[in-house]
Amino acid sequence: MDFAEQVWEQLLTLLLWFCLFGVPILLTIFHVSCLFVKKNTPRFRKFRVIMELFTFFLGTIYSSGYAVLSNIDFQADWTEQLYNAQKHTPIATWTWPTILVFILVGILGYLILRLVPLKQMPPLVVVTGISCSYGGVLVSVLWCIQIWKEDLYWLTLFPINCVLLLMIQVKNLIAQWKDLAREEKRTFRNPILNKCNEKLQNALTWPVAALVLFVPLLGILIALLALFGQRPDSVIQAFTQTSDWNLSAREAPQNLYYDEHYLCTVAAGGHRKVVKPIRMGRRHGHPVIVNRQLCVANAFEQILEEKLPKTHRVVRKLYDTYGFPVAKLIHSPFAADVVYVLMKPLEWLFLLVIYFTDIKPENRIAIQYLPPEDQEGLL
Repeated sequence: MDFAEQVWEQLLTLLLWFCLFGVPILLTIFHVSCLFVKKNTPRFRKFRVIMELFTFFLGTIYSSGYAVLSNIDFQADWTEQLYNAQKHTPIATWTWPTILVFILVGILGYLILRLVPLKQMPPLVVVTGISCSYGGVLVSVLWCIQIWKEDLYWLTLFPINCVLLLMIQVKNLIAQWKDLAREEKRTFRNPILNKCNEKLQNALTWPVAALVLFVPLLGILIALLALFGQRPDSVIQAFTQTSDWNLSAREAPQNLYYDEHYLCTVAAGGHRKVVKPIRMGRRHGHPVIVNRQLCVANAFEQILEEKLPKTHRVVRKLYDTYGFPVAKLIHSPFAADVVYVLMKPLEWLFLLVIYFTDIKPENRIAIQYLPPEDQEGLL
């Protein structure tokens, strides 16, 4: 590779890193700076709208990508057995209805504040919109605390930016209300609502008033969710009934190891009724789940190495070259089941060779992935 190609490759690498990590950081810095910007010109407002839409679009895509790369299994509660570097879900799966309702209520509140002109909203409506948004803020804060560890900081950027966008919008509404000259004072027929409306004429009280209003709103949401089978404390249980995370109150089973380069992936990753695991074994000093197909394949390779070492090296090279990419595609039990079924004809061929070349074929198969001391007496 000449100098120009090296420079070009480095530039592409820098561009990739900037797109993946630089852009989210710059968007966060921009939103933080908006909290301190006093001038709110039409041109700046248009630019802020573009950046806001850009944030929601990129935030959804980037968060999905970061989640995939993080080895988090969002369908695995703390009770499930995981493998290698997999992590249990940071939100208990049975609480997802509660979490989604709080997020949707938060989005609804933000849309009210963002899309309805302030001239058309009494202060009480504004406070209600802010209060609804607090539902999304609650979930965002708990999510950030939950996963704030190791290399998962990137998964907090989108919720942090969502909270910043709400703060910016509330700040701008307060500023607009101070500068807004109303020709007539809005009144309500209900004396209680009218009294509340008068108290809220001071825009600086809106965030605190919204927090007070959030308490009964929280009670209403919990009561409605209880009708659909959710527990009253589901918001808290969502983060505490987990393992591996900052707010987790449970201890999950220790992850098992399986060799991602070989059929160990199939034996450990498939449905038990299909791949039929039979016992635990050891490979390269790590515990692995073993099924008969894996033992037969390894016994065949062992015989091939003993009888035809040159042929074995060629087969081993082909297996290493193509076995690893295939294993990388096995991300679900269904995929492991498919590979297991496709390997069945080869398994039968391996078994035929073993029975024709070994005096004790079943003993040969049985000792695979056993410690040396457990192999004595079987050969």
